[in-house]
Amino acid sequence: MAERSLFILGRQASIGIAELESVYGSDAIKVVSPQCATCDIQASEIDFGRLGSSIKLGSYLGSLPTARWQEVKERLVGFALRCAKDIPDGKVQFGFSVYDFPVSSQQLMATGLSIKKQLRNHGYSARLVPNKEEALSSAQVLHNNLVGQRGIELLVVRNGSRTIIGRTEVIQDIAAYSARDHARPKRDAFVGMLPPKLAQTIVNLATAQAPTREEHIILDPFCGTGVILQEALLMGYGAYGSDLEARMIEYSKKNLEWLANRESVAEPMLETGDATTYRWRHAFSTVASETYLGRPLSSWPAPDRLTSIIGSCDIIISKFLRNLGRQTPVNTRFCLAVPVWINPNNGSVKHLPMLDHLSVLGYNRVSFQQVSANDLIYYRPGQLVGRELLVLTKSKESS
Repeated sequence: MAERSLFILGRQASIGIAELESVYGSDAIKVVSPQCATCDIQASEIDFGRLGSSIKLGSYLGSLPTARWQEVKERLVGFALRCAKDIPDGKVQFGFSVYDFPVSSQQLMATGLSIKKQLRNHGYSARLVPNKEEALSSAQVLHNNLVGQRGIELLVVRNGSRTIIGRTEVIQDIAAYSARDHARPKRDAFVGMLPPKLAQTIVNLATAQAPTREEHIILDPFCGTGVILQEALLMGYGAYGSDLEARMIEYSKKNLEWLANRESVAEPMLETGDATTYRWRHAFSTVASETYLGRPLSSWPAPDRLTSIIGSCDIIISKFLRNLGRQTPVNTRFCLAVPVWINPNNGSVKHLPMLDHLSVLGYNRVSFQQVSANDLIYYRPGQLVGRELLVLTKSKESS
């Protein structure tokens, strides 16, 4: 594979890899470190704004046949100078991020100062953004304009006994995500607050390489406050939402009206209906949804109560899949965020029992080339209920 770009992945890298495979195809993606994947598509041709689980996109500059930091350090100067030659006269904003290298903060500072000195020796007035950690955060990159006209952020990624070098071209727009999350008029903490970045990823896992057009309709049968519908519309898809509660449909309506006042998006379709029995009135292309996650937990429940909670979720989601199966053709692809329970005492994970019987329900679980489907679990440290991303295809006709 001819590397042309590289992605720095988010906190749960397996989800990011599955998203990249879904959008660009497994043959285009190569995992080179726990936090980085390369791609054979030019960075300029990648719609980075639609990717929820990658935090940086870089152009591929080259590979070094060494992972010894002293040798890498000496070669970084050449890459910095190559990038600086295209910057107009004036001050260069420079920084670098290191991934999967066992280097100290003192080594990083020494390396940065050495590169700064060499830039000045070649006629550039350089300002170094110091590393508090191995990698600069998205906020640091944005605040210091390292993807601006005069900015350079080098990405230094250890790949076994080699080192990959890239240059950051685009960074995740954290301000836009925050606005889409917190500025919406209707939010409800009780039903869970799905992050827009995760909603994007769910849509990407469901649609795979489907063309982005309004005629490709994304159904969310548990639409809640409309986060997945919002992200689908922003990607250019049509959006169709239903929910058991009329209140949630009203919340989605208000939130999507708010979105339409700010962005040019298609008009969504919204209906009240129980996903376990409802007959959807309009055609749809795929399903992207966060299903019922059970009641929120403030502490780890007793075994009997946990069994009851898991059983209730399992029944509802199984009924939903049976109902969905009667209304979708074979080979339709879906992505569902279903609940998973994480024991804070020992880190053990409890999955829905129905995951062992998907074939009986008429579905196959999609396999990914470079990550296990079982690793697609989204959670924050300390969370008791996480989200397992279930990517399915309809395998047979349902009665």
